[in-house]
Amino acid sequence: MKKLRGAVVGYGFIMDKGHVAAYRQRPDVELVAIADVSADRRAAAAAAWPNARVYADHGALFAAEAGAGRLDFVDIATPPSDHAAVTHAALDAGLHVLCEKPLAATIDEARAMLRHATRAERVIYPCHNYKHAPVIKAVRNVIESGRIGKVHLVTLQTFRDTHAKGVPGWRTDWRRERRYSGGGIAMDHGSHTFYLAFEWLRGYPTSISARAAAMGPYDTEDDFSCSLRFPAGIASAHLSWNAGVRKVLYTVHGTLGAVRVEDDGIEIATQVPAAGRATGAATDWSFERQAIQSDWMDSSHAGWFNSLFDDFVAAIGRKDFAGSEAEEAFRCVQLITTAYASARDGCRELALPGLAALAGDDVSDRKLMKDVSGA
Repeated sequence: MKKLRGAVVGYGFIMDKGHVAAYRQRPDVELVAIADVSADRRAAAAAAWPNARVYADHGALFAAEAGAGRLDFVDIATPPSDHAAVTHAALDAGLHVLCEKPLAATIDEARAMLRHATRAERVIYPCHNYKHAPVIKAVRNVIESGRIGKVHLVTLQTFRDTHAKGVPGWRTDWRRERRYSGGGIAMDHGSHTFYLAFEWLRGYPTSISARAAAMGPYDTEDDFSCSLRFPAGIASAHLSWNAGVRKVLYTVHGTLGAVRVEDDGIEIATQVPAAGRATGAATDWSFERQAIQSDWMDSSHAGWFNSLFDDFVAAIGRKDFAGSEAEEAFRCVQLITTAYASARDGCRELALPGLAALAGDDVSDRKLMKDVSGA
């Protein structure tokens, strides 16, 4: 088996406990090089991966490694403020890119990243790992089976009792600093929320209205809610870093039933066919409950990463340079940015551009950029 030779940029919690923990299990990956701006994290990386070469930043890594043809891909897990710069440097070096969510902190950055990947003929792929949770795969199977009919309503709630803390070696609270994070909980968890809504409602939203609030002395929000209109229905979401417990709660409603997810638990409610109903009953319901171990309390989500990486490898094999997953990542950035514009404007409902927004040349996209910038 030919191994993919990889480098990682950003050796923080999610890389250490999630991504590279999974690489250790894979016979098809060789970790060649690691870059991190923190001396503490470089020391941790060197101790954990003695055969990998360690660099102080991504520029030094690419200069030393990529030119010599030693690498196939780079895995990026820096704060969002650096995603675009590292991605462009990696693509210039001829590497495929796996990038943590959100893909970028702005619409312009995300669009430019997809364009560059297409020109360079290298894959850009987001870490949309919630798709790979076992309980989410179970929801997918229920929807595709037709048991709950056509989906028209989705609710998504993500509760955390604090923001995700960074490693002690570098700005533990960087998610509360907009210059690094690009935003608060919407920027941190919005991608997960939105790409699941895309899948369950079989399309992209046409408009969004949103509210964002900060409960403490920060320049990033810790409570966020929004409503999205889709061609097929409605999605609503509530995300908070102020909850009393860590939890996800999702509901998916169709014409014949519904699915409810609470962490590892799933409940499937379906209408009993008329022939099986009690006499005179307008509707009877059948309820099926399952526990599907998904380890939602493990914030590294290491158990989901191999499934995601398999899809990344498949995209490389197909030469799917800026494919559907990359488009979803762009749409998530578009939604997050537009949601912030809505929240600043009294929760006004804002239209979302269509596919032409990827090209950046239609009138609605220019209007959106004006709304977002406040110009």
